Amino acid sequence: MAKIKELLCANCGYQGKPKLRVKGSFVIEVLLWLFFLLPGLIYSVWRLTTKQQVCPQCGNENMIPLDSPRAQQILAELNG
Repeated sequence: MAKIKELLCANCGYQGKPKLRVKGSFVIEVLLWLFFLLPGLIYSVWRLTTKQQVCPQCGNENMIPLDSPRAQQILAELNG
């Protein structure tokens, strides 16, 4: 499994490992599987392909590598 490196949130300035968020609803997925096999399968595949890394503090998707020029600029602004 790939190691998740630390990133910087361009929204709130959080530095650290992002968390994974899956779009959609687990409850809807279960209901679709219980009542309709094909829509349940399609919805499950869609949910599995829309995983994204988000900031654990603010939930924003705008996480960037710490060594990028934009991250260095944000860190310089935050530190003074």
